[in-house]
Amino acid sequence: MKQSQLFSMTYREAPADAEAASHQLLLKAGYIRQLAAGVYSYLPLGWRVLRKLDQIIREEMDQAGAQEMLMPAMQPIELWEQSGRSSVYGPELIRLQDRHDREFALGPTHEEVVTALVRNEVNSYRKLPFTLYQIQTKFRDERRPRFGLLRCREFLMKDAYSFDADWEGLDRSYASMYEAYIRIFNRVGLNYRAVEADAGSIGGEGGTHEFMALADIGEDTIVSCTHCDYAANIEKAESVSGLSALDGSVESSAKPEPEIFHTPGIRTIEQLVRSLNVPSSRLLKTMIYQAGDEVVAVLIRGDHEVNEIKLTNYLGSETAVIADADTVERVTGAPSGFAGPIGLAVKVLVDYSVANDENDWIAGANRKDYHIRHIQSGRDFPIEHAGDFRNVVEGDVCPKCAEGTLNLSKGIEIGHVFKLGTKYSEKLNASFADQAGLTRNIIMGCYGIGVSRLMSAIVEQNHDKEGMKWPIAIAPFQVHVVPVSAQDPFQSELANQLYERLRLSGIETLLDDREERAGVKFKDSDLMGIPIRIVVGKLANQGLVELKLREDGDNETVNIEDVYVKVKDWIGNR
Repeated sequence: MKQSQLFSMTYREAPADAEAASHQLLLKAGYIRQLAAGVYSYLPLGWRVLRKLDQIIREEMDQAGAQEMLMPAMQPIELWEQSGRSSVYGPELIRLQDRHDREFALGPTHEEVVTALVRNEVNSYRKLPFTLYQIQTKFRDERRPRFGLLRCREFLMKDAYSFDADWEGLDRSYASMYEAYIRIFNRVGLNYRAVEADAGSIGGEGGTHEFMALADIGEDTIVSCTHCDYAANIEKAESVSGLSALDGSVESSAKPEPEIFHTPGIRTIEQLVRSLNVPSSRLLKTMIYQAGDEVVAVLIRGDHEVNEIKLTNYLGSETAVIADADTVERVTGAPSGFAGPIGLAVKVLVDYSVANDENDWIAGANRKDYHIRHIQSGRDFPIEHAGDFRNVVEGDVCPKCAEGTLNLSKGIEIGHVFKLGTKYSEKLNASFADQAGLTRNIIMGCYGIGVSRLMSAIVEQNHDKEGMKWPIAIAPFQVHVVPVSAQDPFQSELANQLYERLRLSGIETLLDDREERAGVKFKDSDLMGIPIRIVVGKLANQGLVELKLREDGDNETVNIEDVYVKVKDWIGNR
């Protein structure tokens, strides 16, 4: 490809609202352009990268025995109502009506559609197992699209679905997809972790893992052990503060009785720490939550945060949100900031770190401008509903090995694998006759990769202040031939010879034949991030060129005949 013909315009400055490095660089280098918030066009350079990612994914899916297909993006809303997810997705589900007032949704995922399809085609164990996949545009009405391709309303995704006759078969399908994901992410050169995760709105009855690309810009928190291979996202990571047995009581002899004291205008943990000169770990937070139709109180230490995923899982509710001010005052008798555990008439959920600790707690008094000291777990409030309700923190003991401690880092979710079980097949009546002629629900799994998000995650890990550094496997071009002066006959002729020979030998080559200053060409080349740059300059009349590698900046002067061997060797080694 000659650069003068390439539809790609570079910017020297990124738009002010582009926060993530990948967002800035993909815009500046002419890979993407924004049409609306969270909606992007992929220009030729960006599309070339996506096609290569698609191809790697296809190769590994096919090797794992999955079969590619394509399903409609427009889905009847009845399917979502039948599965029960219409309300779960809520406003993120983009809904529309046709001219006959029939309701549809633009698919954010395809569990319902593929289950309905299989329901109508499979009726016997002889037709199982199999795995189907597609690469398709998905739609989610994100409340706050941000970071370019990392959080979009329209994005490219690979989604796969396995169908088995039993749980042992699902285990095999799951393992096959898990290994395929490892091969995919290794091939594209990512630094990633596979972590235990919560199933979220996809749901399921078995295990689930997220694949996280490590990056400071990531919106997900990864928890990992310093001693063993334990890794989980923050929503799933377990606290070990509840491993000791609970008997529902705490020895209270010689313990001072609760004492109420005046704290005018002091509502927050930070204010209490400053006013009382005590560590936040001695303070007890009483958080009032609305979980469906139920109001509950959650007790955690002042230096901890409630994990709302753990909370909803414990309660069996779809959502749990902080109660509004009116509900807090109705339940506690006091405005927000003064809630405490003593005398509440609602269910009190006690985090293990509180239930197992005989600390001399300080908490709200359920009375405006007052708190209580000398509160004891089990004596002054019940610990009947004790559980793991908090986010782990840096330095917590590992729940797997109990020897290491937990580290927290940031990551970008790039893939997720789920054991769905019968969550969808039962609700959508996807069943089969087993060998004994008995009707059973199909056992399902699902497996997703955010393809366009993957492109951004790779840039987050492969860039410098000058631009991107594409891994050779997915670079839009493998080689960038840059003559310093297109008007110099020696340079122009040699650059064209190089270009034609490389192209004809199957090496994807971009020739910068533009009549631009050398500085502009080099800046654009660094920005675009093509792995190998061949500079044809003042030594062209001697048959010499400069060979430069974008990944580390190494360069050397090479004879024209040697350059082909070096380029082929470098590409082959990667």
